[in-house]
Amino acid sequence: MEKFLLVFIVAVISLFQTDAQIQTILVNGIVLDEESGTPIEQVIIYIPERSFYSESKLDGHFSIQLPDQAEWNLKFNRLGYQTKELVLKKSDVHADFILKLSLKKSISKEIEIVDKKDNEGSTVREQVEAFQLLPSVNSNLESILPVIGLGVRSSAGGELSSQYSVRGGSYDENLVFVNDFEVFRPQLIRNGQQEGLSFPNPDLIKDLKFSSGGFESRYGDKMSSVLDIRYKTPDRFRSSLVLSPLGASAHLEGSKLFSKDAVKKFSYLLGVRYKTTKYLLSSLDVEGEYQPNFLDIQSFLSYSFNKHWKLSWIANFNKSVYKLIPESSSVAKGSFFQVINLNTVFEGAEEDVFEQNMSGLSLNYFSDNKRNPYFFKLISSIHQGYEAEQFDILGYYRLVEVEAGNTDEKGKEVKLWGEGTQHLYNRDFLNTLIWNQEARAGIEFNFHSIQHFVQAGIFWKNEHIEDKINEWERLDSAGYSLPYDESRLVLNYVYKTQNNFTNNKMGFWFQDDMSWLIASKQLLKITPGLRFHHSDLNRESFINPRLKLEWIPVQNDNRIHVWLAGGWYYQPPFYREMRLVDGNLNFNQQAQKSNQLLLGIQRDFRMPKISPSQFRWISEIYYKNMWDLVSYDLENVRIRYSGINDSKAYAIGWDNRIYGEFVPGAESWVNISFLRTRERLNGIQHKERDIENPSGNAIKDVPRPTDQLFALGMYFQDYLPKNDRFKMHLNINVAGGLPYGLKGDNLIFRNDKRLKAYHRVDIGFSFLMWDQNTPNRGFRFMNFTRQTWLSLEVFNLLKVKNEASVSWIKSLYNYQFAIPNYLSSRRINLKLRMDF
Repeated sequence: MEKFLLVFIVAVISLFQTDAQIQTILVNGIVLDEESGTPIEQVIIYIPERSFYSESKLDGHFSIQLPDQAEWNLKFNRLGYQTKELVLKKSDVHADFILKLSLKKSISKEIEIVDKKDNEGSTVREQVEAFQLLPSVNSNLESILPVIGLGVRSSAGGELSSQYSVRGGSYDENLVFVNDFEVFRPQLIRNGQQEGLSFPNPDLIKDLKFSSGGFESRYGDKMSSVLDIRYKTPDRFRSSLVLSPLGASAHLEGSKLFSKDAVKKFSYLLGVRYKTTKYLLSSLDVEGEYQPNFLDIQSFLSYSFNKHWKLSWIANFNKSVYKLIPESSSVAKGSFFQVINLNTVFEGAEEDVFEQNMSGLSLNYFSDNKRNPYFFKLISSIHQGYEAEQFDILGYYRLVEVEAGNTDEKGKEVKLWGEGTQHLYNRDFLNTLIWNQEARAGIEFNFHSIQHFVQAGIFWKNEHIEDKINEWERLDSAGYSLPYDESRLVLNYVYKTQNNFTNNKMGFWFQDDMSWLIASKQLLKITPGLRFHHSDLNRESFINPRLKLEWIPVQNDNRIHVWLAGGWYYQPPFYREMRLVDGNLNFNQQAQKSNQLLLGIQRDFRMPKISPSQFRWISEIYYKNMWDLVSYDLENVRIRYSGINDSKAYAIGWDNRIYGEFVPGAESWVNISFLRTRERLNGIQHKERDIENPSGNAIKDVPRPTDQLFALGMYFQDYLPKNDRFKMHLNINVAGGLPYGLKGDNLIFRNDKRLKAYHRVDIGFSFLMWDQNTPNRGFRFMNFTRQTWLSLEVFNLLKVKNEASVSWIKSLYNYQFAIPNYLSSRRINLKLRMDF
């Protein structure tokens, strides 16, 4: 802590050793694209060989402090545009003066390609339109994160789940915001089949930012990542309709002016999505009647009263209903020398309901102060959730060894390993009500030739939780109930609890984005910040300092960008972390804690033998030290926490991302990550198994449930050389197997087994049936649309049987077999997308 503060103080002091006493004059301006007239952001405006500098905002506007002299020689530099020089005379500058400048795009197409989005240090920024044709099973935005985000891996639920793990963290360690509103997910979901539609609607999204760690103080109290989504603010009417056997979606967007000067403006976004995975689930090993139905309705409305005030309202209704009447299943496991079959016949049914409702208001004020523009924003939202997980299923199983190499479909039984009955009963109910209130403000100013953007906020969150848990399991093996008792019938486990509590969380945050141009050649950025948090329930308070440093050469063809980020990231407990294995809650649980450090670099390069375009490489190495963790086991997508702060851990890794156009006009992405994350439970001497030492060998730490050495995510696009209306989209995901341990005995020999490596290939073929910009090449019967795509998708092209989890079956000889639960097999889908 002391070293961190010392580095921070020295860095801040060093920035102020500049032209401190020079009198300045403020000049305001706007930078536009010469061809389209649209504003250009991130244009660097500076005086050569001096430290006077500014950068244009999203709307193209900028303000720069200039030394008091007769005239100035200004330079305007932006990747993808030709550098421009301008001589501005002091006599031309007056109170209402606004400098208007147009930049001409560079002739080289490769620069334009990589300049469509710029990354902010450790934060990746993307536009979602590029992924509309990506072949995806679940149609959720999160399915693209392993391709665009550094260190992102799909959860154990694979393609059926929208959960993800970032750099060894659990899904509960990730923050998700939509237009500054925090969004939440159901808590009781235990497998990917139950998961419906996640909150972000791809049709409504303008762009997104994703940070895999080292994020700023304004983003919240989680340990792993931030997904920051911005919905559109439309200026004209648009709509879309998507149809496929897996569901449908539609959206409307538009705006209306209420004044001639376009100041009073109302804009709207409406989106409806429906999904059914019955077709996919029919490929699972459990045969039966599946009835999954998922619905999501959203709206985002905004009204500008004038150029200062804007009111926005977001609303969401999300309901997932999952029904299953299982009939039978047959799962095989083994090798060339031994094959084990688990055959099960079921009685009973399952019916789950997950309903999430959300509504939020935000009020924004933007000043027109040209010298020191400022803003403030009030945010208020409420989230209400109802979850019911109900099943009563009786399974009669038979575990046999079959003759290896037998060509008979059923196989010849050579040994009976076990048979019996498993009776599972659940009646779990959860009601959540979460109020979020926040006030934030910011101001821009120039001090001692350093540009500052200071932001601060104060927040309050009220969480009210009610749950009722009733779970039990009865096991019968060879006619005897387990555990065995001669005098009575004993259940394997019984959990019956009821909880009702309220928790208030409050705090504030502060950060200062400082930028300093050195000798017109190097841009330095430093963002120090603090975050304070207090929780009433466990009476815990903490302060998290955070810092980010960035170095950017201004005139550099390779667009080099280097950053160092880190700080303290604490995560206060929520309902799921506080829940003990027996269903009771630990109200004294403390926040999970970590400090993190990462070093990153971004560089543009060319591969002339592969493509004439320019590519971008982003790389980060990181280390996370964690303590007071709540240990957990993964069961498919269900995270079963211990409920106590009983673990210390670390994560270290290296993430890489390369993207660009292998063929002109079709961008592709490749992500490669390496990870090692280990933990040590308090008071436990961990061991690893050794054939020569039955009691095991002592080891310092063990793999965490999310430990995956290697992960590869790839999205590749191509089209026919002489007809770009025919496109191909290839999505590849490969990752190491997740660790797991013996159920009920996963402490000493913890997570000493692994699932098989996950590898999946999805491919899509799309045909542009109609485009109003090229009417002579399309099908005229579709001319009532703006653009129409027809896609043929093949999911799990290689028909790989990926494992989601295992079921433990005890044999007659008191030996347990881990029988895998497989994910979906190959399926073909046809999708029609029409944009209006």
